[in-house]
Amino acid sequence: MVDIASRVYNHHWKIDPIVRSLIDTDFYKLLMCQSVFRNKPDTNVTFSLINRTKSLPLADLIDEGELREQLDHIRSLSLSRGESTWLRGNTFYGKRQMFRPDFMEWFEGVRLPDYHLERVGDQFELTFEGSWPEVMMWEIPALSVLMELRGRAVLRGMGKFELQVLYARAMTRIWEKIEQLRQLEDLRLADFGTRRRHSYLWQDWCVQAMMEGLGDRFVGTSNCSIAMKRDIEAIGTNAHELPMVYAALADDDAALAQAPYEVLADWHEEHDGNLRIILPDTYGTQGFLDHAPDWLAGWTGIRIDSGDPAEGAEIAIKWWKERGEDPTQKMVIFSDGLDTAKIIELHQQFAGRVRTSFGWGTLLTNDFRGLVPDDALAPFSLVCKAVAANGRATVKLSDNPRKAMGPKSEIERYKRVFGVGKQPEMEVIV
Repeated sequence: MVDIASRVYNHHWKIDPIVRSLIDTDFYKLLMCQSVFRNKPDTNVTFSLINRTKSLPLADLIDEGELREQLDHIRSLSLSRGESTWLRGNTFYGKRQMFRPDFMEWFEGVRLPDYHLERVGDQFELTFEGSWPEVMMWEIPALSVLMELRGRAVLRGMGKFELQVLYARAMTRIWEKIEQLRQLEDLRLADFGTRRRHSYLWQDWCVQAMMEGLGDRFVGTSNCSIAMKRDIEAIGTNAHELPMVYAALADDDAALAQAPYEVLADWHEEHDGNLRIILPDTYGTQGFLDHAPDWLAGWTGIRIDSGDPAEGAEIAIKWWKERGEDPTQKMVIFSDGLDTAKIIELHQQFAGRVRTSFGWGTLLTNDFRGLVPDDALAPFSLVCKAVAANGRATVKLSDNPRKAMGPKSEIERYKRVFGVGKQPEMEVIV
């Protein structure tokens, strides 16, 4: 097993680049990229880095030259022969050749497009613009680079023994969490921690710990590189990016109201089984389900990613019952700000009512809270989102208004179109 403390102590990025592969990304990114490649290949998009934790001065902590070197390194990456073989020939969700030959030919030849980086006050402005299938592949590696450079900045200067003790404490914390979780019967838990991980090596260690500690209760990882390396399932479906861009492309209010369902109609054509998971909260869960076409009720499940998770699950259960579906045969995936206490609470609350599954993210792969002075490694909320499509601003409302994004006038328009009233605010943990 890798001695992470020694590797951190001897860090040289040319030996340990932060992103070492184009498939060091989340599985849902590749699934969505194939869908975009098929349905909206000529759409021009802009992605932008957004630091929701304004109190953390990233530009003061991270050297701009080092950041550029890491981003430039990512632009040099291409699929290896082994990675291409794995994507072309592996079985995902019980299906062989999940990725079509035309998509794979494109992906094997792709290089990520250029970026724009400048310092604005104590933050970085980092944007990516170009064709949607290419630009969307920047999101996860860009976040991984910023998160890990921040961690390296904090750890720089620590002695070898100090680092060994730090990682020993962090490992103990993770193992204690695993010991709590393995008491749960019928638990389904996946690693969703790529985008805000402490580091690649740490995420890989956490996955190995989950494999040993939870056995078949651990169902896989969202990280394709680690899934390939550890021979486990790659987990993921789709994300808010798709409805945000489809909505921005809508020409009028009527088309806007239908955009989230158009996304899933395209998805329906490509995927079945456990890939048919609804993400309903982009413009408010209740309104989405109230106006959803009947065929969506037949999908496998729903992912709850904002707002009160228990309330979201209750809304889904009620909706399934109203549509003549049996909720006990449906899956509810919880994926927002989870840690052990909330996982245990939700698992017990919905046992026997639905099939629960958990996508455990930042507080699995980046929980160093309280382990260094001034809590300088505490996780923070950093996102990289599509902010424009074909020159039109994108909007996300969410079930938590603190996660809303977009121009104020457009936010108000979207609230009107989707019938979103007053929403309770919740703390954005990560």
